[in-house]
Amino acid sequence: MKTYPPSPFSIASEQVVQAQLDAYNARNLEAWLDTHSEDAEQFMLHMGSLAKGREAIRRRMEERFRDPHLHARLVHRTTMENIVVDHELVTRTFPDGLAVVEMICIYEVQAGKIIKASFAIGQARPLPSKP
Repeated sequence: MKTYPPSPFSIASEQVVQAQLDAYNARNLEAWLDTHSEDAEQFMLHMGSLAKGREAIRRRMEERFRDPHLHARLVHRTTMENIVVDHELVTRTFPDGLAVVEMICIYEVQAGKIIKASFAIGQARPLPSKP
């Protein structure tokens, strides 16, 4: 099957999503928010809105960014023009302790910013405690 090089639009969209992933892993909320448009919206895939607007997203994510264990590992990325789909393994602290959760993150990029993000989230799997 013949493959084609990514379009400049695909490359630019992927760069925005990579910048948000880098800021997420640095736990830099301001840099992470800067990758989102002012009227960005987050959704649970096929379920409805989680937050609308950068300030609502900030309030939703502030506590998570204080978690010293927060880290997303990119498993696979697919990009088509302004749509970027990431398969990630996210480590974070849950009420029952440290766990990893599998996620599919679908980003829509417009004018160099994430305008929509939809998430499918798997079950949290506890990480083994260190002796």
